[in-house]
Amino acid sequence: MIPEDKLAQIRQRFEYLEARMASGADGSEMVKLAQEYAELKPVHETAEAWRALQDERAGAEAMLADPEMRALAEEELPQIRARIEAAEAALQLALIPKDAADARPAVLEIRPGTGGEEAALFAADLLRMYQRYADANGWRFDIIEEQGTEIGGLKEVIARIEGAGVFARLKYESGVHRVQRVPETESGGRIHTSAATVAVLPEAEAVDIDIDPNDLRIDTMRSSGAGGQHVNTTDSAVRITHLPSGIVVTSSQKSQHRNRELAMEVLRSRLYDMERRRAADARSADRRAQVGSGDRSERIRTYNFPQGRLTDHRINLTLYKLDAVMNGDLDEVIDALTADAQAALLAEMEA
Repeated sequence: MIPEDKLAQIRQRFEYLEARMASGADGSEMVKLAQEYAELKPVHETAEAWRALQDERAGAEAMLADPEMRALAEEELPQIRARIEAAEAALQLALIPKDAADARPAVLEIRPGTGGEEAALFAADLLRMYQRYADANGWRFDIIEEQGTEIGGLKEVIARIEGAGVFARLKYESGVHRVQRVPETESGGRIHTSAATVAVLPEAEAVDIDIDPNDLRIDTMRSSGAGGQHVNTTDSAVRITHLPSGIVVTSSQKSQHRNRELAMEVLRSRLYDMERRRAADARSADRRAQVGSGDRSERIRTYNFPQGRLTDHRINLTLYKLDAVMNGDLDEVIDALTADAQAALLAEMEA
């Protein structure tokens, strides 16, 4: 059932926002009002559409008592009820509490796990996959830190992704990704299994996390890469250590000043993510872990190259379109994960 009191609150709030914006709020308040209005408008419109269908059904049911209109009402009612069912499903989804971080940019971190050089090569493949997905969505993708290997693999990469709905789309990518294929380094043609870890963190704003400057150790240094296509050539890298948590962040762009800004952004995002996880753990004991150790057994997804198969183990989804996925065609997987998460939230709301 749709909670009528909740719908009444949405209508009242929407009407207040409209009136307040029309009255001419000052600049900073207007920005906040406009943001809330934009977020609430689709929910309000979905609720109003559902209400209109309820009224339409009531009118059709009233026509049943009129012998001259009864046949028309009996013809229309099944169609109206079907539309109400679809509108109710849409409204239930609209009423799911939004993750406040969904609209934020994301910090993407990829590191090789089990598997040596092959794991490093797979980490590089995952980076290209997410870059292509970002390109397809018109998102900005900036590398903050990248440490490569001699043959084109990755020891670590940290990137910032900015665009519409970035974190909402990528947040389910966090976890251990396992690959099964014949490595470039394997001369015997045997299939190997290796893994890489992916972490997707919502970018934190300065107001989210208060960092005491006394808790930081900031070092500047010359970067040194392993060579190959990912060699670091800058001598202005910045390393920031957050002493209370032990988190270490490095940025190796050309500008030392920009490196400090980027490193602080990543540090805030990691601390913010820690706080989000603590809060989520307090609400739910069975929350999915963000990232494991990189061991093969802690997997969320398997990429099987010989069979061209991708399997997401969290939702038992298997697709035989691995080439397309590795080229950035991730929407089918992400849509399925989003739908599964929404179903779980709906179940919690109804419990």
